[in-house]
Amino acid sequence: MSRWNYLRVGGLAALTEAAIYVAGIVYFLVVLDFANVTTPLQQVELFVTNQTSLYAMYLLIYVVFGVVLVALVLSLHARLKTDAPMLMGATTAFGLIWAGLVIASGMVANIATGVVVDLYGTDPTQATTVWLAVSPVIDGLGGGNEIVGGIWTLLVSVVALRARALHRALNYVGLVVGTAGILSAIPALGEVGGGIFGITQIVWFAGLGILLLRASRREAV
Repeated sequence: MSRWNYLRVGGLAALTEAAIYVAGIVYFLVVLDFANVTTPLQQVELFVTNQTSLYAMYLLIYVVFGVVLVALVLSLHARLKTDAPMLMGATTAFGLIWAGLVIASGMVANIATGVVVDLYGTDPTQATTVWLAVSPVIDGLGGGNEIVGGIWTLLVSVVALRARALHRALNYVGLVVGTAGILSAIPALGEVGGGIFGITQIVWFAGLGILLLRASRREAV
């Protein structure tokens, strides 16, 4: 059997997703201290000061994340499709949709940030206005709510529980992740749901990666 079977690819993809989540949290909350930036103008000034690193981070947490997610979605489809073909087909569709939305969000974020930074040199007020107009688009595609990612994670966990695949504890964590993601689409619960989704999905991705790599080694033997 090939050393690079779908389980190994999926395991490495899941661990990569967990690492990208951690890198994003550290960058925005520790390096940029983004939580304490309260006004749109302050956000724009932060973009101007950190344009290069911000571009790289948007590329990582959106575009690279989305590309790697495709590999993980397809690996899980191959792993679970036998036990629930119809439900897993729908699950995979949501996973690929999520990957596309995340990639699109990152592309818009990088282009918008470049435009805003260029405008800031001549007209800070206009730069701030442009950012206020574009940021909801970025949030709507992939940063403001996690409903599509939540549905995918929830369905993966439901299929895995029905098939007695992966690990029961991990599947229950996935149910929490998925539910939090779906709840993040409700305005009153958006911030709490999104926070729970992000933190618990790091755990889910990491556990999933370890399980898939172990399964890969067993199959290789």
